[in-house]
Amino acid sequence: MNFAVAYTRVSTDEQAREGVSLDAQAERLRAYCTMSGLQIEALIREEGISGSVALGHRPGGRELLRLIRQHKVQHVVSLRLDRLFRDAVDCLAQTRQWDEGGIALHLVDMGGQSLNTASAIGRLFLTMTAAFAELERNLTAERTKAALAHKKNHRQAYSPTPYGFQRIENLLVPDPAEQAVIARILELHVAGASLRSIAATLNAQGVPAKKGGKWHHSAIRYILANELHGQ
Repeated sequence: MNFAVAYTRVSTDEQAREGVSLDAQAERLRAYCTMSGLQIEALIREEGISGSVALGHRPGGRELLRLIRQHKVQHVVSLRLDRLFRDAVDCLAQTRQWDEGGIALHLVDMGGQSLNTASAIGRLFLTMTAAFAELERNLTAERTKAALAHKKNHRQAYSPTPYGFQRIENLLVPDPAEQAVIARILELHVAGASLRSIAATLNAQGVPAKKGGKWHHSAIRYILANELHGQ
């Protein structure tokens, strides 16, 4: 049985940054299925969904899993690993279930080659690929964290400009009015006020947030956690 579900996904960030196209992905998946003798039962287009969202929490992902549960497809075809899964653990756990159910995963773009988990070698390569993808993701996160820490330590501007500062060229310069608000937030926090009550106090006093809107507890949490305000 050679019925397949083809899965495509882009996030809005990717579309803006790289011009990634659902149509381009779909075209490549159709060509692969034709070459491999697979009949596409469904083509899923997941638009504006971050890869950090688990497959089962995406609208298209739920449809894909439904087709598998109802035994309507025996193959899952996607462009790359990161189209389907958020990390190595997610990938290996999900594909292990598919493997036990006789569902083969096909990844079309693997550095010029394709990957098919219907074979033991394909499963081995999937495990290795997932591990290396996780390593690269963690290394990228470490580099980003280190770069942000460097900017903060040297009062260099980063985006978005944090509350309490104004951006002048590439430097963060303290804003006296906003620094006074931060001092008030710290005072209330030390006194035992909750994040929500601090936000409510600022809103009641007519103190505008960074962009002129209302204060929310998440903004208070961010200010309290930002090491810039402890320097």
